[in-house]
Amino acid sequence: MKYGALIVAAGLASCGLPGRRAAETPVIRPSEVTDFRVLYRKNCSGCHGIDGQGALTVAIGSPVYLTIADNATIRRVIEQGRPGTAMPAFGQTAGGLLTDTQVDVLVRGMRERWARPGARGSDKPPDYAASQPGDTARGHDVFTTFCSSCHGSDGRGGRAGSIVDTSYLALVSDQHLRTLTITGMPALGAPDWRGNVPGKPMSDADVTDVVAWLAAQRPPLSAQSNHPGGSE
Repeated sequence: MKYGALIVAAGLASCGLPGRRAAETPVIRPSEVTDFRVLYRKNCSGCHGIDGQGALTVAIGSPVYLTIADNATIRRVIEQGRPGTAMPAFGQTAGGLLTDTQVDVLVRGMRERWARPGARGSDKPPDYAASQPGDTARGHDVFTTFCSSCHGSDGRGGRAGSIVDTSYLALVSDQHLRTLTITGMPALGAPDWRGNVPGKPMSDADVTDVVAWLAAQRPPLSAQSNHPGGSE
């Protein structure tokens, strides 16, 4: 009887106790996670949307964005963030939590899941970054032509919200404004550079100049707590 009881006890100890089963469950450290879906959900989806379509900011899952932003640009933004904006640095080299491998997983995953090289047809979007300073005066004319039907003649709101709100402009960079002008915001129904005026896409110069006009509406630096600089 005693011998049988010992066998039963040994069996329970080896395979039946919840505590022992939990102890044998492998633990994955945050730095070892390499599943794109997990990394994106935990680090990106809150602002960029669950499918990358721009819930609160740039639609990084948009084929247009993935056309104008190369892998080096996307990696740099993830790693270093955008100082003076709501985009934090995620790379460990810049004080974040993501390893180089995890950043690579995000860059590769975005490209594999959302890039569609043929989606834009023969239309070539403006370049990701401006190649020269914009013309502020011309930018106002560009705004009137392409943007005023939604944002109002002075940019303070119409069918869509104000795009010259000083609090908003103080929190975003010129590159952010340029990127949104090119990609639009699919989640909010905002068109990309081709859709503001039917049959009349915005040129690279149009985008550069309208961003210059918008930037000119930003409060003076002395009135800002953060300098938005030239980053996205």
